[in-house]
Order: sequence, then C-alpha cells, then structure tokens
Amino acid sequence: MDYKKYTYIPAPPEEVYLALTKDTSLKLWTGAEVEFEEVPDTEFTLWDGDIAGKNIEFEFGKKIVQQWYFGEENEPSIVTMKLHEDKSGTSLEFRQTNIPDEDFKDFTAGIEEYYLGGLVDFFDE
Repeated sequence: MDYKKYTYIPAPPEEVYLALTKDTSLKLWTGAEVEFEEVPDTEFTLWDGDIAGKNIEFEFGKKIVQQWYFGEENEPSIVTMKLHEDKSGTSLEFRQTNIPDEDFKDFTAGIEEYYLGGLVDFFDE
C-alpha cells in the first residue's frame, strides 16, 4: 500500500533538509541512536535500528529519496520527501510506496507521531 502526507514545518527548507540528513540533528529530534551519511547508496538506521534502509538520492533543500526495508520477501519500499517553501516555513511532502498491508496502519501511525511529529516538535520548540 502507498501512503502520502503533507506536513507543515515552521522552518526554511534548508534547515528541514539538514535535520533529515545530518546524523547529529537526527539524533537530537529522534532521541535515539542513528547511523546516517548523506551519501547515495549508503545504508542507514534510525531509532536504534527500528527503521533501516538505503539512501538513493539527495537534492539539497529540496528532496530526499530512500529505500526503507521491510524484510527480504517484500517489494522495495521507496520513501520520497520533497520540501516546498511555504509562507515562513516548509511544506514537507512524505510519500512511501509498498508498505506491507499487515503493517500499514501501525506503521503510518508511527510515521505521523514519531517521524513527522518529532520533526515538527523539533522546530516548534
């Protein structure tokens, strides 16, 4: 199943981009260990490994494309985050393909609460 969500973040796209791509920033707003390098074709983990995947593409201040892993037997799940300038902040478009049906509800609830929610809280403080 596919998932798409727009979230407003009260910070410029460049700052949101840095929060999503620098390991020190990722640690701050997720509150957990991360392994992340802003380099295409490198693997990463977030939340002590709860989310793992591979980086595909980076476009500074505009776009991040990743593959998130859901076990070997599943189709690749591609996450595309696009950052659009919006008033005094950023409209973040989060799109993910091929989330396994049985995980969809819990997983997307987690994305909204912890991933997108955590990012918004980080800039709201």
